[in-house]
Amino acid sequence: MTTLLDWLVPHRAEIAPGLFVGRVLPYRGGRGVGPFVFLDHMGPVKFAAGRGIDVPPHPHIGLATVTYLFDGVIDHRDSLGTEQPIRPGDVNWMTAGSGIVHSERTPAALRNGTASLHGLQAWVALPVAHEETAPTFEHRAREDLPSTEIEGVRHRLIAGNAYGLRSPVTAHSRLFYLHSEIPEGKRLRFDPEGQEIAFYLVEGAIEHEGKTYEGPGLLHLAPGSIVEFTARKDAMGTLLGGDPFPERRKIWWNFVSSRPERIEAAKASWKSQSLGRVPGETEFVPLPE
Repeated sequence: MTTLLDWLVPHRAEIAPGLFVGRVLPYRGGRGVGPFVFLDHMGPVKFAAGRGIDVPPHPHIGLATVTYLFDGVIDHRDSLGTEQPIRPGDVNWMTAGSGIVHSERTPAALRNGTASLHGLQAWVALPVAHEETAPTFEHRAREDLPSTEIEGVRHRLIAGNAYGLRSPVTAHSRLFYLHSEIPEGKRLRFDPEGQEIAFYLVEGAIEHEGKTYEGPGLLHLAPGSIVEFTARKDAMGTLLGGDPFPERRKIWWNFVSSRPERIEAAKASWKSQSLGRVPGETEFVPLPE
C-alpha cells in the first residue's frame, strides 16, 4: 500500500526582477501539512548590481513566520523594534499572534552585484489558545540549532522535536521542521509518530516506493507514514509536519485565523494603519482590493 498522497511541484512566479518564488502550500482548497499552512521557495538567484529584495512593511495575524536561508542575507525589521539580519542556517521565528508588521530587504552593503538569495519561508498556524497571543520575535543562530548525522544523512533541527533532538525555537504546538542533506546512495528514514508529514525536496533526486522524483517538489505522505527514501543524486530538503488542528484555518492575504470575523477585523485595522508601524519606515504594502 502506497504512503504517498501527492507530489506537488511549486507554482513559480516572478515577484521582482530576476527573483522567482515557488509556492507549494497551501494547495487544493487550503490544504497544509500539520500546522504548516504556507510554504514559499525563494530563488535561487544572484541579483544584478543595485538590486535585491524589497518587501515593504506588511502585517500578519494568527501565525508564526519561519524564514530559513540556504544562501544570501535578509534584513528583518518589525513593529516591535527588532532589527535582525538572517544568514544561512539561522532561524527567524516571528509569532504574529494578535498582530505584527515587518519588512524584509537585501542589505544595502550587498547591493553591489554580490547579493544572492535562496531559502524557504513557512507559515505555522497557531492553536486557538494562542491566536491572539502578544507578538514576539525570536532569532536563533545556526550554531544554536541541534544537529545529527544518521546513516550518512545530516540533519539540522529548525523547530520542534525529531530524532531525539529538541529545537530551542519556541513553538506553540507539536511539530517538526528539519533541514536534511542526503548524499547520493544514502537513505533517509523518519518516523513522525502519527503526525502529518511531508518532505520538500529543494534540489537533487530521490527514489520513493520505486519512483524517482526530482526537486523542487513536495512529497506529501499519508498521516503517520514512516518516511523512507534513497537519494539517487545528492539531495537537500526539509522534513516538515506535526499535529493538525481540529478547527479549519482561513487564509486571506497575510492573515490566518480560525474565525472569519477576525480576518475582517484585521483588514480594517490594516486599512486604518492601526496594526503598528516599523520604526523608521514610512512606506507599506496596501490592503489588496
